[in-house]
Amino acid sequence: MKELKAFFGNRLPNNLNYMKIRNIYRFYLLIYVLLFTSCLTFSQKNHMDEIKIGSNIPSFTLPDQNGNLFDINSVLGKKNLVIYFYPKDDSPGCTAQACSFQDQFEVFKEADAVIIGISGQSVESHKEFAIKHRLTFTLLSDVGNKLRKQFGVPTNLLGLLPGRVTYVADKTGRVIYIFNSQTQATKHVDEALRILKESK
Repeated sequence: MKELKAFFGNRLPNNLNYMKIRNIYRFYLLIYVLLFTSCLTFSQKNHMDEIKIGSNIPSFTLPDQNGNLFDINSVLGKKNLVIYFYPKDDSPGCTAQACSFQDQFEVFKEADAVIIGISGQSVESHKEFAIKHRLTFTLLSDVGNKLRKQFGVPTNLLGLLPGRVTYVADKTGRVIYIFNSQTQATKHVDEALRILKESK
Protein backbone atom coordinates (compact mmCIF):
# COMPACT_ATOMS: atom_id res chain seq x y z
CA MET A 1 0.00 0.00 0.00
CA LYS A 2 2.86 2.35 0.88
CA GLU A 3 4.46 1.59 -2.48
CA LEU A 4 1.26 2.50 -4.33
CA LYS A 5 0.93 5.76 -2.42
CA ALA A 6 4.53 6.59 -3.20
CA PHE A 7 3.97 5.79 -6.89
CA PHE A 8 0.72 7.67 -7.40
CA GLY A 9 1.05 10.23 -4.67
CA ASN A 10 3.48 13.04 -4.04
CA ARG A 11 5.27 12.00 -0.87
CA LEU A 12 8.52 13.85 -1.56
CA PRO A 13 7.56 17.00 -3.48
CA ASN A 14 10.95 18.61 -2.87
CA ASN A 15 13.02 15.63 -3.98
CA LEU A 16 13.70 16.25 -7.68
CA ASN A 17 15.26 12.82 -8.21
CA TYR A 18 12.21 11.10 -6.75
CA MET A 19 9.84 13.25 -8.85
CA LYS A 20 11.79 12.51 -12.05
CA ILE A 21 11.86 8.73 -11.52
CA ARG A 22 8.19 8.68 -10.49
CA ASN A 23 7.16 10.57 -13.64
CA ILE A 24 9.18 8.22 -15.86
CA TYR A 25 7.45 5.21 -14.30
CA ARG A 26 4.08 6.88 -14.70
CA PHE A 27 4.82 7.53 -18.38
CA TYR A 28 5.77 3.91 -19.10
CA LEU A 29 2.78 2.66 -17.17
CA LEU A 30 0.49 4.83 -19.30
CA ILE A 31 2.12 3.53 -22.52
CA TYR A 32 1.71 -0.05 -21.29
CA VAL A 33 -1.97 0.46 -20.45
CA LEU A 34 -2.65 2.07 -23.85
CA LEU A 35 -0.87 -0.74 -25.73
CA PHE A 36 -2.61 -3.42 -23.69
CA THR A 37 -6.02 -1.83 -24.32
CA SER A 38 -5.32 -1.53 -28.06
CA CYS A 39 -4.18 -5.15 -28.33
CA LEU A 40 -7.21 -6.35 -26.39
CA THR A 41 -9.58 -4.39 -28.62
CA PHE A 42 -7.83 -5.62 -31.78
CA SER A 43 -7.88 -9.21 -30.53
CA GLN A 44 -11.59 -9.05 -29.70
CA LYS A 45 -12.38 -7.58 -33.12
CA ASN A 46 -10.38 -10.31 -34.86
CA HIS A 47 -12.08 -12.95 -32.74
CA MET A 48 -15.47 -11.64 -33.79
CA ASP A 49 -14.52 -11.61 -37.48
CA GLU A 50 -12.72 -14.96 -37.59
CA ILE A 51 -13.99 -17.88 -39.66
CA LYS A 52 -15.96 -20.35 -37.55
CA ILE A 53 -18.09 -23.43 -38.17
CA GLY A 54 -21.13 -22.16 -40.05
CA SER A 55 -19.23 -19.23 -41.61
CA ASN A 56 -18.96 -18.89 -45.36
CA ILE A 57 -15.55 -19.00 -47.00
CA PRO A 58 -14.75 -15.40 -48.04
CA SER A 59 -13.80 -14.45 -51.57
CA PHE A 60 -10.07 -14.16 -52.14
CA THR A 61 -7.47 -14.33 -54.88
CA LEU A 62 -3.84 -15.34 -54.34
CA PRO A 63 -0.97 -16.53 -56.56
CA ASP A 64 -0.33 -20.27 -56.66
CA GLN A 65 3.00 -22.10 -56.88
CA ASN A 66 3.09 -21.56 -60.65
CA GLY A 67 2.57 -17.82 -60.37
CA ASN A 68 -1.02 -18.00 -61.61
CA LEU A 69 -3.77 -16.15 -59.75
CA PHE A 70 -6.15 -18.54 -58.05
CA ASP A 71 -9.66 -17.23 -57.42
CA ILE A 72 -11.54 -19.19 -54.76
CA ASN A 73 -14.77 -18.33 -56.59
CA SER A 74 -13.69 -20.72 -59.35
CA VAL A 75 -14.42 -23.65 -57.01
CA LEU A 76 -16.92 -22.19 -54.53
CA GLY A 77 -20.32 -23.78 -55.04
CA LYS A 78 -18.81 -26.56 -57.18
CA LYS A 79 -16.44 -28.50 -54.93
CA ASN A 80 -15.94 -29.41 -51.31
CA LEU A 81 -12.99 -27.44 -49.96
CA VAL A 82 -10.12 -28.44 -47.72
CA ILE A 83 -8.21 -25.24 -46.98
CA TYR A 84 -5.25 -25.65 -44.69
CA PHE A 85 -2.96 -22.95 -43.32
CA TYR A 86 0.54 -24.15 -42.48
CA PRO A 87 3.58 -22.36 -40.98
CA LYS A 88 6.42 -22.82 -43.48
CA ASP A 89 7.47 -24.62 -46.65
CA ASP A 90 9.76 -27.61 -46.18
CA SER A 91 9.78 -27.61 -42.38
CA PRO A 92 9.48 -31.17 -40.96
CA GLY A 93 5.87 -30.89 -39.81
CA CYS A 94 4.69 -29.03 -42.90
CA THR A 95 6.44 -31.51 -45.19
CA ALA A 96 4.83 -34.46 -43.42
CA GLN A 97 1.43 -32.77 -43.65
CA ALA A 98 1.76 -31.87 -47.34
CA CYS A 99 3.02 -35.33 -48.31
CA SER A 100 0.15 -36.91 -46.37
CA PHE A 101 -2.34 -34.75 -48.28
CA GLN A 102 -0.62 -35.78 -51.51
CA ASP A 103 -0.77 -39.49 -50.58
CA GLN A 104 -4.54 -39.15 -50.15
CA PHE A 105 -5.01 -36.89 -53.17
CA GLU A 106 -7.12 -39.42 -55.11
CA VAL A 107 -9.28 -40.12 -52.06
CA PHE A 108 -10.02 -36.40 -51.72
CA LYS A 109 -10.74 -36.28 -55.44
CA GLU A 110 -13.28 -39.09 -55.06
CA ALA A 111 -14.91 -37.03 -52.29
CA ASP A 112 -15.15 -34.19 -54.84
CA ALA A 113 -12.86 -32.07 -52.69
CA VAL A 114 -10.15 -29.60 -53.61
CA ILE A 115 -7.05 -29.32 -51.40
CA ILE A 116 -5.61 -25.83 -50.94
CA GLY A 117 -2.52 -25.18 -48.83
CA ILE A 118 -1.75 -21.61 -47.76
CA SER A 119 1.29 -20.06 -46.08
CA GLY A 120 3.19 -16.78 -46.06
CA GLN A 121 6.14 -17.86 -48.22
CA SER A 122 6.74 -16.63 -51.75
CA VAL A 123 5.59 -18.19 -55.02
CA GLU A 124 9.19 -19.31 -55.65
CA SER A 125 9.36 -21.02 -52.25
CA HIS A 126 6.06 -22.82 -52.92
CA LYS A 127 7.29 -23.90 -56.36
CA GLU A 128 10.46 -25.42 -54.90
CA PHE A 129 8.46 -27.10 -52.14
CA ALA A 130 5.97 -28.57 -54.63
CA ILE A 131 8.66 -29.85 -57.01
CA LYS A 132 10.80 -31.32 -54.24
CA HIS A 133 7.92 -33.34 -52.76
CA ARG A 134 5.90 -33.85 -55.98
CA LEU A 135 2.86 -31.98 -54.69
CA THR A 136 0.12 -31.68 -57.29
CA PHE A 137 -2.47 -29.76 -55.29
CA THR A 138 -2.70 -25.97 -55.03
CA LEU A 139 -0.35 -24.02 -52.78
CA LEU A 140 -1.16 -20.32 -52.35
CA SER A 141 1.26 -17.57 -51.39
CA ASP A 142 -0.18 -15.33 -48.68
CA VAL A 143 2.74 -12.92 -48.30
CA GLY A 144 2.01 -10.60 -45.39
CA ASN A 145 -0.45 -13.16 -43.95
CA LYS A 146 -3.44 -11.00 -44.86
CA LEU A 147 -5.72 -13.97 -45.57
CA ARG A 148 -4.45 -15.83 -42.51
CA LYS A 149 -5.47 -12.86 -40.39
CA GLN A 150 -8.82 -12.60 -42.19
CA PHE A 151 -9.57 -16.21 -41.30
CA GLY A 152 -8.47 -15.60 -37.73
CA VAL A 153 -5.84 -18.35 -37.73
CA PRO A 154 -4.20 -18.23 -34.27
CA THR A 155 -0.45 -18.14 -33.68
CA ASN A 156 1.65 -20.20 -31.30
CA LEU A 157 4.68 -19.54 -29.10
CA LEU A 158 3.63 -16.01 -28.14
CA GLY A 159 2.85 -15.11 -31.74
CA LEU A 160 6.21 -16.25 -33.12
CA LEU A 161 4.94 -19.35 -34.95
CA PRO A 162 2.07 -19.19 -37.47
CA GLY A 163 -0.73 -21.59 -36.63
CA ARG A 164 -1.65 -24.81 -38.41
CA VAL A 165 -5.39 -24.93 -39.05
CA THR A 166 -7.55 -26.84 -41.55
CA TYR A 167 -10.99 -25.67 -42.69
CA VAL A 168 -13.39 -28.07 -44.40
CA ALA A 169 -16.21 -26.45 -46.36
CA ASP A 170 -19.10 -28.03 -48.25
CA LYS A 171 -20.12 -27.22 -51.81
CA THR A 172 -22.09 -24.18 -50.67
CA GLY A 173 -18.90 -22.71 -49.23
CA ARG A 174 -20.07 -23.15 -45.63
CA VAL A 175 -17.43 -24.25 -43.12
CA ILE A 176 -18.48 -27.57 -41.59
CA TYR A 177 -15.34 -28.40 -39.63
CA ILE A 178 -12.16 -26.79 -38.26
CA PHE A 179 -9.14 -28.67 -36.99
CA ASN A 180 -6.43 -26.76 -35.13
CA SER A 181 -3.22 -28.52 -34.14
CA GLN A 182 0.37 -27.41 -34.53
CA THR A 183 1.93 -30.72 -33.55
CA GLN A 184 -0.46 -33.29 -35.09
CA ALA A 185 0.36 -32.31 -38.66
CA THR A 186 -0.79 -35.47 -40.44
CA LYS A 187 -3.97 -35.74 -38.36
CA HIS A 188 -5.28 -32.75 -40.34
CA VAL A 189 -5.53 -35.09 -43.33
CA ASP A 190 -7.31 -37.85 -41.37
CA GLU A 191 -9.78 -35.40 -39.86
CA ALA A 192 -10.59 -33.76 -43.19
CA LEU A 193 -11.26 -37.15 -44.81
CA ARG A 194 -13.38 -38.27 -41.87
CA ILE A 195 -15.59 -35.21 -42.02
CA LEU A 196 -16.00 -35.42 -45.81
CA LYS A 197 -17.07 -39.07 -45.51
CA GLU A 198 -19.49 -38.30 -42.68
CA SER A 199 -21.04 -35.39 -44.56
CA LYS A 200 -22.00 -37.47 -47.61
